[in-house]
Amino acid sequence: MALGLSMGIAFGFLLHKGGVTEYDVIIGQLLLRDFTVVKVMLSAMVMGKIGVYLLKGLGMAQLHPKPGSFGSTVIGGLIFGVGFGILGYCPGTMVGAVGHGALDALFGGVVGTIIGAGLFSEIYPKLERGVLRKGDFGELTLPQLLKRNHWWVIWAVGLGVVAFLLWIEKAGL
Repeated sequence: MALGLSMGIAFGFLLHKGGVTEYDVIIGQLLLRDFTVVKVMLSAMVMGKIGVYLLKGLGMAQLHPKPGSFGSTVIGGLIFGVGFGILGYCPGTMVGAVGHGALDALFGGVVGTIIGAGLFSEIYPKLERGVLRKGDFGELTLPQLLKRNHWWVIWAVGLGVVAFLLWIEKAGL
């Protein structure tokens, strides 16, 4: 628990230092004017993927992919997108913003998340039997889909992300 809490605090600190807990930066991203959020999140995604698979290779972690479906992905994306668009924070940046004292993130974000989670849990049984199961793809991962070794996929995606980040910088975004 202490390690998890420490990692969460470190993650929030790094989000703050990266500038992505600032409302204006996030709104700039949503308006496609400021790509700081994309830069930070894509960098974190690539580094996290490498770290997780290094830990897995060393026998220090096990992966347990959860089953998914297109229906659950669309519903989750809509909920995330509407909340992000209305509030101007995603869950990670919201908690980071609360950490530096943003009251809109605390009252609109944390309280809204708790209320939203409660409402979702009430309608989940109906959704779970219907739309959430549409297009079920099980525990399929990208390396399995592509029939490639996970390191091949990690490096290919990593190089693609680096190329995209360089393009963003060159374009001045």
